[in-house]
Amino acid sequence: MTGDARKVPAGRLARLGAFGQIAAGVAGGVVAEGARRLAQGERPRMADLLLTPANATRVTDQLSRLRGAAMKLGQMISLDAGDMLPPELTQILSRLREAGNIMPPAQLEKVLAQSWGAGWRRKFRRFDARPVAAASIGQVHRAELPDGRVLAIKVQYPGVARSIDADVDNVATLLKVSGLLPAGLDVAPLLAEAKRQLHEEADYAREAAQMDRYADLLADDPRFVVPRAMLELTGPQVLAMDYIDARPIDVLESADQDVRDRAMVALLGLVLRELFEFGFMQTDPNFANYRWQPATGTIVALDFGAARAVDPDVRKGYAALLTAGFHGDAAGVRAALINVGFISQAQFDRHGEALDRIIAVILAQLDRADDFDFSDRRFVEQIRAEIPEIAADRASWHVPPAEALFVQRKISGTVLLAVRMKARLPLKSMVAPYANVQ
Repeated sequence: MTGDARKVPAGRLARLGAFGQIAAGVAGGVVAEGARRLAQGERPRMADLLLTPANATRVTDQLSRLRGAAMKLGQMISLDAGDMLPPELTQILSRLREAGNIMPPAQLEKVLAQSWGAGWRRKFRRFDARPVAAASIGQVHRAELPDGRVLAIKVQYPGVARSIDADVDNVATLLKVSGLLPAGLDVAPLLAEAKRQLHEEADYAREAAQMDRYADLLADDPRFVVPRAMLELTGPQVLAMDYIDARPIDVLESADQDVRDRAMVALLGLVLRELFEFGFMQTDPNFANYRWQPATGTIVALDFGAARAVDPDVRKGYAALLTAGFHGDAAGVRAALINVGFISQAQFDRHGEALDRIIAVILAQLDRADDFDFSDRRFVEQIRAEIPEIAADRASWHVPPAEALFVQRKISGTVLLAVRMKARLPLKSMVAPYANVQ
């Protein structure tokens, strides 16, 4: 389902003005909330005034309007750092993973005329003006060629590509100064990753090539289907591909346990193949990138702007991590975490006991890995209990290498989907073939 039509600010000044509107709205919300609480005899703290549902709604509504880097960063924060954020902010930011506003017809017409020429409608038997999906950097339309082939046409929002770096910097500054992010959360790695990923996603010719490569890699797996690009109609702002009818992956939540389990075996197995066999991964963990065909049980894989090669050293590091975990080797897990770059030696020197307790909790989960129940999250609370002391030690903060970050984002996103589906998977047998890969 898509949102209401609303023009996307394309120019630099228009987008900067939108950020000013957010800041003014948040400031006004602080004043109004402060007055309300004072009238009730309270003495509110500034943090309480800033972090209100009304202010968070103001920010997310404007990010949704701007789309592009602004909306993408909100999505990444809500998905990647959800466990670290206040629950009110996590809930509201999660709205950014849903459909945003769409371009009004006049703006859509202008973009398509620039890409295909003034007489572009003659290329189609039918072109649906109302999009079937809207995301952070583009919206998707259904179209039919004169020969009957049905296409999905992804149209990029105007101004997105040239505004990426400034948008990411602006929205990060806004979220920091507005108090809508905890002061201790270092978003620098997310900023760099958001910029790089968005520049790649905004290159539709690159995405077409990545999509066809992915289709070739999955051609031997009947559990998946991947659309093919139509290069004759693809350009900088438009990507044409096969239209594949399917439903959102979320519909599986109400399916029988065995159906949910089979789907998650396929999806988690795909991540393992990407990492250890393909050396090539679609790194965006957004749930909307997968759709479901109930009649056949087939998963449709979409959106390959964030697909890229896996660094061989990262692949080896994960293999070492799995191997150590498989053998209950806590020292090996520690060494692998340092080698991959997730944790620094300095952090182990300063917080070794807490980190070793976290490793012990994780290793203990392997005892139930033959039939791993993703709905049983009791061990997560044990891990969370160790985090505050480590996170509070700013001197030991460590940013993992970007090449490891994007792989871990995909793994974490797939695990979150398994949790949402309450899947029960034979995790040990799935991972075993890769545990000694070198």
